[in-house]
Amino acid sequence: MNDQHQPKAAGGGFRPLHEILREHARRRPDKPAYLWYGQAISYAELDRASDAFAARLARLGVRKGEPVALFMQNCPQYLMAHYGIQKLGAIVCPCGPLNKEHELEYQLNDLGARVVVAAAPLLDTVDKVRLRTALEHVFVVHYADLLPPSPTIDLPDDLARMREEPRAVPEGCEDFLEVARSGEPAPPVSVRPDDIALMTYTSGTTGLPKGAMLSFDNALYKTQVSVDIYRVGPDETMLAIAPLYHIAGMLMGVNMSVHAGATTVLMYRFDPKAVLQAIERHKIGWWYSIATMNVAAMQVPDAKGFDLSSLRINPVTSFGITFTEALADQWRGFASNCTSFEAAYGLSETHTMDTAMPADAIRWGTHGRAVPGNELRIVDPDSGRELPAGEPGEITIRGRGVFKGYWNKPEATAKTLRDGWVFTGDMGRVDADGYLSFMGRFKEMIKVSGYSVFPEEVEAILVRHPAIAQAGVIGVPDPEKGEVVKAFVVPKPGLADRPSEAELIGWARENMAVYKAPRQIEFRDSLPATGAGKMLRRLLKEA
Repeated sequence: MNDQHQPKAAGGGFRPLHEILREHARRRPDKPAYLWYGQAISYAELDRASDAFAARLARLGVRKGEPVALFMQNCPQYLMAHYGIQKLGAIVCPCGPLNKEHELEYQLNDLGARVVVAAAPLLDTVDKVRLRTALEHVFVVHYADLLPPSPTIDLPDDLARMREEPRAVPEGCEDFLEVARSGEPAPPVSVRPDDIALMTYTSGTTGLPKGAMLSFDNALYKTQVSVDIYRVGPDETMLAIAPLYHIAGMLMGVNMSVHAGATTVLMYRFDPKAVLQAIERHKIGWWYSIATMNVAAMQVPDAKGFDLSSLRINPVTSFGITFTEALADQWRGFASNCTSFEAAYGLSETHTMDTAMPADAIRWGTHGRAVPGNELRIVDPDSGRELPAGEPGEITIRGRGVFKGYWNKPEATAKTLRDGWVFTGDMGRVDADGYLSFMGRFKEMIKVSGYSVFPEEVEAILVRHPAIAQAGVIGVPDPEKGEVVKAFVVPKPGLADRPSEAELIGWARENMAVYKAPRQIEFRDSLPATGAGKMLRRLLKEA
């Protein structure tokens, strides 16, 4: 990494990310921190806006260590609010913008949040829960506020429509942008490395979602190591599409760019043609994507007509479909200078990025090696005994990224956090060279006649069938075998002749061990997923 311009704390001491933002704003005030459809948000503007929001929160009585909720899609105001909250030493608490009434109510009540920053299209949901929560103050964000008159890339239809609609601040709400532009200085607040900076809620694979308490140092460590591994410097132009409220999208789109002093092209949501436009027109060099995004971008008519030669590094997450070597080779046919690979393994409880794939030593089928300073071991789930290389067991992690526990849930904390190790509940193996292969969730593992079947493994094989776009696998009860495998598949669009359930079952038996092959197949138009694209198998089970 080129660190010539990286800000350093005096004496090499701790410096949280919001202080690094301040330093960039002092040194290069006019440099674009973010480009919002062509509208530049400079480092100085981002710093001033987050200062002003911190000041307003302080006047509302928000104090260090208090949760403040964010309820919006990607937009520059998200970044202003995020850093403003942390400048006050308060806790950033993202709420998924796809959350419905009961989900939002649960999270706000679990937090005891008095303040929320919410996008205008989501205010109806906020209104439904407001009287049943501790909410006292609602800041409203208008997505179209900071759009340029002539966008450099196509706007999504709903964002274009919002720009034409009358702008209103409902009664009982305060205009976020007016606050951000007030110019009020932030109050002086010092934070310690182990103070809580972020509360990110787990996706709730089992039970109700839990707030993972992450410290300022957790965020700084994982950001520093990511910037170093991916060699992101101040001259980089990045592309941020993954949801900022999700831990991976936050690391890549909120933290890394600011730490490096880079410029990030921010998109409200994924649009395949707009991605190609952005790479070509803004000379994007670095893009964290989700595998389905790469596939959709390649399917844009005349996709090969776009100049993607600037794109060099493309870490990819396998949500929805597996990012294979064949898919990477196909993508390289469009972006010839680009190195693409499976990004990493990580979880909310460790601020993600626990492993990373070396760009110069890619090992397909794995999730890379432990990042510097992180310990990773595989243990027997029953005895806790460490297992030798190659043997499958439970993934456990120890290092500076480990969370402080679950908010108000000491029993769940004690179960997951033991002697400094996070017991992930994930199954995996580590080979002799230290590469981790994630195999699936223990609680989603299927037992067929005593054999262990991991849904991810079966799904990865099923999507190799030329007619299958996506697959989700669960176990269903069977009187003889205990459980058998059931698959939910989404056919590829435009198929002239879709295979039957019997044909797919026959193909599966030819391409995987017989006990892994699905006994039942159900066709679906789509599979349930989180806002970040992570499949929700529990909803398949409930169905």
